[in-house]
Amino acid sequence: MKLYRFITGPDDEVFCMRVSKSLNDGWELYGSPTLTFDGKTPIAGQALTKEVPNESFHEGIDLRSH
Repeated sequence: MKLYRFITGPDDEVFCMRVSKSLNDGWELYGSPTLTFDGKTPIAGQALTKEVPNESFHEGIDLRSH
């Protein structure tokens, strides 16, 4: 099964640590990061994918547990 998630948040150290943790948990970058501005703070986004062998997709899967 292949999983997809999109992480967003203020463009700060916390966001970078969330992406770094995901990469170290087996997720892979999918495409380029995005950056927008909400009038006060730059907001970053990064798509990630992960291949999970021997498991079938089902509704309600907890992406944080993989």
